[in-house]
Formats: sequence, structure tokens, C-alpha cells
Amino acid sequence: MDTIASLFSFITTPVSWVIVQFHSVYGAIFGEDTGWAWGLSIVSLVILIRICLIPLFVKQIKATRAMQTLQPEMKKIQERYKNDKQRQSEEMMKLYKETGTNPLSSCLPILAQSPFFFALYHVLNSIANNDTVGVINQSLLESAQKAHIFGAPLAAKFTDSSSDVAALDASLTTVRIVTAVMIVLMSASQFYTQRQLMTKNVDTTVKTPFMQQQKMLMYIFPVMFAIFGINFPVGVLVYWLTTNVWTMGQQMYVIHNNPTPGSKAQAAYLERLTKRVTQHGKVRGRGEKAIVKAIVAKGRDRNEHERKFINGLSKANLAAQPDGTVIKSEGAVATVTEDGTPAGGAPRRQQPKRQSKSQRQAQKQGDEPTSLTKSDAPEDAKPAAAKKPAQKSSGQGRSKAQSGQRKGGPQRPKSPSKK
Repeated sequence: MDTIASLFSFITTPVSWVIVQFHSVYGAIFGEDTGWAWGLSIVSLVILIRICLIPLFVKQIKATRAMQTLQPEMKKIQERYKNDKQRQSEEMMKLYKETGTNPLSSCLPILAQSPFFFALYHVLNSIANNDTVGVINQSLLESAQKAHIFGAPLAAKFTDSSSDVAALDASLTTVRIVTAVMIVLMSASQFYTQRQLMTKNVDTTVKTPFMQQQKMLMYIFPVMFAIFGINFPVGVLVYWLTTNVWTMGQQMYVIHNNPTPGSKAQAAYLERLTKRVTQHGKVRGRGEKAIVKAIVAKGRDRNEHERKFINGLSKANLAAQPDGTVIKSEGAVATVTEDGTPAGGAPRRQQPKRQSKSQRQAQKQGDEPTSLTKSDAPEDAKPAAAKKPAQKSSGQGRSKAQSGQRKGGPQRPKSPSKK
């Protein structure tokens, strides 16, 4: 661990300078040699680093969302190459390369803060060895050695001998109890964060390497913290416990307000959103508008939770619009659902079908009481049927029929309606 920490010695001076600045503020309140002054300085260092990493965290969220948009394509690849795992992995990597996504993006915040972690370890280890480091001079070194957190010196470790702990004016039992409790809390917070991500904020309909990676991290990271934690000074344990609690709170906020599509967290979020929108009749806040806008834009590709949300608005006579707003469905153009029907409001008026001329004549004949039924025959049979009464009529009728044949052939019989 000392060798790894020495690799990040270039950042030791900035880290030690930040700690000293915070110590000067808290020392004026709690006393320069107290554990509160030095402990809160380390906590403040963590908060400052995590605030600086917020843009990277936002990038991580966007990369995760980009991974979610690839879920349908991933599912197709899994079904196509379900019997060839190697080809399936090759097609997955090809898809990642074409879309510019990276399944390892969730590790970016951890990798980014690693230099600060090892630099702090180097600072605290130097304090334990009575060596000045960075901007920490001899007076600050003596003050840090006197600082105790719950009775354990700031630079003490779980593996220290009784003589080393006695040199720091502390008890070995106290040091091991404090460090053991902090290691357990550190591992438990890390496990809860990963489990919360896997059980609530992951679309379980599609299995991807990203999911397998998260599942491995859920069990590997707590074990790693438990193993390496016994070699961490108390100050480093304070640092890592604080950053784990920050990550857990940050993850809970994201899951509650911007869940992954298709996850259990999205189902709970859309259920809450449906109640708020139906109660107030509108969408409040940019975040809610962005989510409603994304759901409307999906159209037929909506998942089960999103379809339930649209149907819930429809039952309340509300319609989600492409800009993310919600309006009353009466007298408004409702959003079309995935099956092609309006999302809300009264059904559209059905236009009557156009009828042919023969159908209109047949309908009119059925409405008028008449003894003539010859029009029901096919049109090709009408001239033959017209010749029968012509033969039974007088000679004048025959002459008219013959004259009609001489002029232009057999005449078309008149329809019963015209008679």
C-alpha cells in the first residue's frame, strides 16, 4: 500500500494544503488538537472532492442512460446468438463501439477519486511515522498525532502493535474496536449502494454484461474494503466511510427522481407522478417534463410501466403532450398510444362508408313499397328481363322496341324509382 501511495505523491501537497485550511477553520471552533477539528477536515475534503466530481457523475448517468437505449438491440443479439456465447460477446462489443457507449463508465467516479484517496493515505501514514509531509510542518504534525476520534488516534491502524498504539497515547483495544466498527460500516454502505442499484434501478428484462459487472461489484467491493480496511489508518477510514455515505445518498436521490426505464424504481416513480399530475392537472418541474417528454417520444416502444402511466392519465381525462406538458383531453388533440388509439377523451366520430349506385338503389327500393322487384337482378340480366313485358304488349309497343333497336340497340330499362 505504501508503494502505491508513493505513486500519487505528486498530489500529496494539494491534499495536505486543503486539510490544513479546513483544520484552521474547525480548530478555531473545537480546538486545534481535537479529533473533531481533524476529523471534520477530512470529511470536508471528501465533500469538496465529490462536489468537483459531480460533472463526472452526470456523465456517468448519461452513459448509463445510453446503455439503456441499447437494451432492445442487446435483446435481439441475445436471441440471435443464444447458443453462441462468444459470437454474442463479439456482437455486444461491436454495438458498444458503434454507439460510443462504455459499460465500465460506472467505475469512473471511483477511478477519479483514487489519486486523492492514496494521497490522503500517504499523508496519514507519514503522520503515524512522525514525518512531515506536504504543507504539514512539525507543529501541525504534533497536533495531528494528538487528535483522537472516539479514542482512536487519527493515524492508528487495526494491525498496529500495542507499542505503536501506546506511542500515540491510545489503547490497542479501543483502536481495534473503532476500526472494526468503521470497516463494517464502510463495507455495509458499499454493499447497500450496489444492491440498491441492482434490485431497484436496473431493467431486468434484458441481461447484459453491464448487469453482470454490477452484480460482481456488489459482492467484490465490500470484501475488498474489509480486507484492505485493516491496513487503513483511522483517518483514511473516515475518508472512505464518508465517500460511501455520500455515494449512497447520491444514488438514492437519482433512483427516486430519475430512475432507469423498465426498473422497479421507474414503476414506483411513475405511480407517484400519476397521482401528482391527476391531482394538480399539470406537470411541475423540468425533471418531470423531461421524463414525460421522453415517454411520449417512445410511442410504441414504451415499456409496461410507461403504458400504465399513459393509461392512468387517460382515465383522468388528461393527455401527455410531446413537449412534456399535460392538458385536458376534451377538445384537445390527445396523444396516440402504442396501439394507435387516442390516449384520452371522447372517441373519434366514425365516417359513413361510401355506397355504390346499385347499393343505394337497392336501399331506396327497400324503403319504397312497390311490386317491382326486377331491379334486384344483376345489371347484365336487366335487358333480358325487359323483353318479357315487351312481347306481351301491343303492336305499338313492338314497333317502338324495333325502332329503338334500329336507332341504337336495345334500350336500358328504367329503374322502378323513376317510374
